[in-house]
Amino acid sequence: MPATTPEELPALFAKLFNQSDPSSLYEPGARPPELTGHLTANATMHVTPRKVLTNGDIALLVVDWRLGDERGTAVDVARRGPDGWRYVIDNPSGTGPSRVG
Repeated sequence: MPATTPEELPALFAKLFNQSDPSSLYEPGARPPELTGHLTANATMHVTPRKVLTNGDIALLVVDWRLGDERGTAVDVARRGPDGWRYVIDNPSGTGPSRVG
């Protein structure tokens, strides 16, 4: 279930994360971050895209996220393939997670 634009990726990621597993949004061979502990946390992922820069078939995404009492800013790289946009590099701690409070 890839995205048709890079701007769709963050919301689609949150939707799949909240349902079970967003790993289908990654290119084959790409290494998704370790999400096991977060997927079982019973918290809802919320995302707010801050910036999406696209150059041809490559996009850089900066996305603010919140999961329970944790929040951070992810810095990701996506690539357009024959079936849509998928993550190639995912750095969920681009600016380091922090506690809300």
